[in-house]
Amino acid sequence: MQSTHLYRMNTSIRPSAQPSGRTSTATRLALAGALLLAAMPAANASIVPELPDVPDIKAITDYRPKIPLRVYSADNVLIGEFGVERREFVPIAKIPPLMKAAVLAIEDARFYDHGGIDWIRVLGAAKANLGGGSLQGGSTITMQVARNFFLTRDKTLPRKLTEAALAYKIERALSKDQILEVYMNQIYLGQRSYGFSSAARTYFGKPLDQLGLAEFAMLAGLPQNPSRHNPVANPARAQKRQQLVLKRMFELGNITEAQYRRALAEPLRVKRDASNLGAKAEYVAELARQAAFARFGQASYERGITVTTTIVAAEQAAAHDAVRRNVLAYDRRHGYRGPEARIALPKDADSREEAVAEALQKRPSIDGLAPAVVLAASPKRVRAMTQGGEIIEIGASGLGFAAAALAPAAKPSLKLTPGAVIRVGKSGKGEWSIAQVPQVAAAFVALDANTGAYRALVGGFDFQLQQFNHVTQAWRQPGSAIKPFVYSAALERGFFPGTPILDEPLDFSNEPAIANWSPRNDDGVFEGQITVRRALTHSRNVPTVRMLRTLEVDYTRDFIGRFGFDPARHPRNLTMALGTGAVTPLQMAGAYAVLANGGYRVEPWLIARIQDKDGTVVVDNTRPARPERTRVLDSRNAFITDSMLRDVARQGTGAEASRQLRRGDLAGKTGTTTNAVDGWFAGYGGSIAAVAWMGYDDPRSLGGREFGATLALPMWVDYMRVALARTPERAPLVPEGVVKAGEDWVYSEFAEQPPEAAAPAEPATLPD
Repeated sequence: MQSTHLYRMNTSIRPSAQPSGRTSTATRLALAGALLLAAMPAANASIVPELPDVPDIKAITDYRPKIPLRVYSADNVLIGEFGVERREFVPIAKIPPLMKAAVLAIEDARFYDHGGIDWIRVLGAAKANLGGGSLQGGSTITMQVARNFFLTRDKTLPRKLTEAALAYKIERALSKDQILEVYMNQIYLGQRSYGFSSAARTYFGKPLDQLGLAEFAMLAGLPQNPSRHNPVANPARAQKRQQLVLKRMFELGNITEAQYRRALAEPLRVKRDASNLGAKAEYVAELARQAAFARFGQASYERGITVTTTIVAAEQAAAHDAVRRNVLAYDRRHGYRGPEARIALPKDADSREEAVAEALQKRPSIDGLAPAVVLAASPKRVRAMTQGGEIIEIGASGLGFAAAALAPAAKPSLKLTPGAVIRVGKSGKGEWSIAQVPQVAAAFVALDANTGAYRALVGGFDFQLQQFNHVTQAWRQPGSAIKPFVYSAALERGFFPGTPILDEPLDFSNEPAIANWSPRNDDGVFEGQITVRRALTHSRNVPTVRMLRTLEVDYTRDFIGRFGFDPARHPRNLTMALGTGAVTPLQMAGAYAVLANGGYRVEPWLIARIQDKDGTVVVDNTRPARPERTRVLDSRNAFITDSMLRDVARQGTGAEASRQLRRGDLAGKTGTTTNAVDGWFAGYGGSIAAVAWMGYDDPRSLGGREFGATLALPMWVDYMRVALARTPERAPLVPEGVVKAGEDWVYSEFAEQPPEAAAPAEPATLPD
């Protein structure tokens, strides 16, 4: 037994005496039942041994419930649950008395008085059944325990005899409190929930000890038929059952009339989403599940193991909402694509409903984007049927997005007609509107720049739609987001923010390998001689290529490896300056963390602790157990590169970040690849390094007017608005060995004699 403290229930929840005035038939039945009950101890001794195939009851006497793997955020919010059964074991001593009273009132009022079989109830059920009324059962809680563990629900004489024998066997082996403890933790209550504690979170989103009388009664009504009395699927039936439980509690004296009346009138707020999860973190939970399974195997899902991650729940929710909001915004900017499919609608109402149900069950509901089938459509109104058979009306305010598909001249492939399979969602005002599932992918990741701990991770638009984790698995071209690392390499060769560099066309006619390549700036303009700072702030392509040519490609490829990039995934030619290599969003976040923390490489880590069912810590990755950081970049280099990235966020391509967040300590860089196939923003604020990305899994243009600043930067801003809300601005400390030369920073040893401009340096040949 997991419970260490078992006790006899107090008399306040024991059944009270029956009210006077009962019929003489009931009295005679009670007397007959009492006589039979008195005779049973002698009968029991002979019945139990003689029944064949009575199972051993070790599964009950050594009760080990299957408790799922649970994943939590750093601040103890449940973000993932894995296992066939949702269950939380609660010792009998910690189950609220009113919860026990409600269950006993409706399931087994004489539980503490009978020996496993309530013969008074059996005779009453037999009389009702023989009288031709509705069939009634006489199963006690002990008999239900026996059936749930060992037997089928078949109503045959051999099975009933075995059930009775098992009930006596259980009563001899366990105390009443132990039996009730097993029952209240084992019983199935719908929505994959086993036990009343799990059901409390499933249906009401609260721990069991925080429920009120009306909620206790609702849960107590579930064991008889969890499907029929499910408050999510059948609220009306569930309420009738709840009222019956309350009535029985009042009749038995468990509650006063005032309590009874208040509970009947109390409105219940049942969770429509049966998930107990407190943050949208499916991609995080999956990474944690993999870590637990690697260590514990199948036992991970049955032995109550808990994994605590480094994720911060509020920040995770902000990241999820940021990705969702901006992906949907991008999708709306690029128009309605038309129905997902079309089906033939039968004329018969029942057949039509079946056809709709069959079509929609193949299409999962995606976080607010429900599938539906159009029944009727006009430019002013659309009528549709949802998966549950509900018929909804979409008025003019909800049709704007799909207006082109409702126009009389719409193309057949686009037009909304009866039978079209669409997506619908609700606005903040509760009004239905036409929507669609985005095809574009996105990712977001935030790290603590000082420790490497994940703070938020969103691997895609929706985990149900796609389990591929773009944060850790998607290798994409970084575009201009790689430029800060080229200029960081330049600092080590004596170039500084004030160094003049030419923004003029490059001529590669004498270099056969790239003779036809002519790099251009995004705006098509050349500015002549500018500074390195301006080149990075405004993301000028040609000066960056010129700088890489001066530094030499091999040197720069090796240098960026310091930041966690894989040099082998970056080309051995000058296009590397424009981000034609391959990185993951996680790699990018780790690289920017080096600049944020003053030059230290940190390894991203997600799992803080793993505990077994008893709370014993079996894995502990929290500091100070984690290794020390590794310096990979001179603090002077990190400071000067940071100063340029702050300009990007103040007045360059990322200026919208400072404008919206109204703080001057942000730093980062946009990235847009050729033909806008990928959009990035990577940067940091406070001690958080974060990266946002958007693109198609099958790479194609995101649109001629889309850039990192329109695609990814808004996601980054939306997250940072929450993450930095309570973080004061912090000015960077100037490290020793850095001084001002003129208007910009240089290493002190170069203060008197700054290096030659990068512009004249033109290697004769392109490195291999």
